[in-house]
Amino acid sequence: MAKTEDKASSAKKRSSLRETLTFTLGGIAVALLVHAFVLQSFYIPSESMENTLLINDRVVVNKLAYRFGDVKRGDIVVFKGWTGEDTIKRVIGVGGDVVKCCDAKRRITVNGTPLDEEGKYLYPGAYPSGRPFEVKVPAGRLWLMGDHRNNSQDSRYFMEDGHYGTVSEDDVIGRAFARYWPLSRLSFLSRPETFSAVH
Repeated sequence: MAKTEDKASSAKKRSSLRETLTFTLGGIAVALLVHAFVLQSFYIPSESMENTLLINDRVVVNKLAYRFGDVKRGDIVVFKGWTGEDTIKRVIGVGGDVVKCCDAKRRITVNGTPLDEEGKYLYPGAYPSGRPFEVKVPAGRLWLMGDHRNNSQDSRYFMEDGHYGTVSEDDVIGRAFARYWPLSRLSFLSRPETFSAVH
């Protein structure tokens, strides 16, 4: 009787171990698939997006955000940058837009509509741009700028690259939609209202 119970107990332990192993491996596989195709974490290495994002902040990027829709003005996106590195900036203009700096009040305009950036996301005390420019964004491309314009190497710095400093939509990895670290700065990253006036 004792041997039968020992065998049953041993079989039960093996079955339990198999289940635990299956669930663990399944969980790892799902996590890897989610990381590869849906969500990815990125850390902020520079001051270019202050004060929206600070150095060493961490954000979650939705890699499927534009699978069934277009990139929107005002979105914060991670993309393969001008030097081939993962880069994070704000979308200011999309294909067909005319982005210009600056109007009489030193505001950037998109299709003639001035962007009210001060007090919204622009770094306090920074001008919308220290250098003038006017670009018509080619179809399928984006004009991108950091929120801390004095410390951001963005589209303005690569205007001689043959694409007027714009980046292909195909190089966009995804939209940063939440800041999750540090916990004291936990928040969603929403699209500013100022862009809703642009047509």
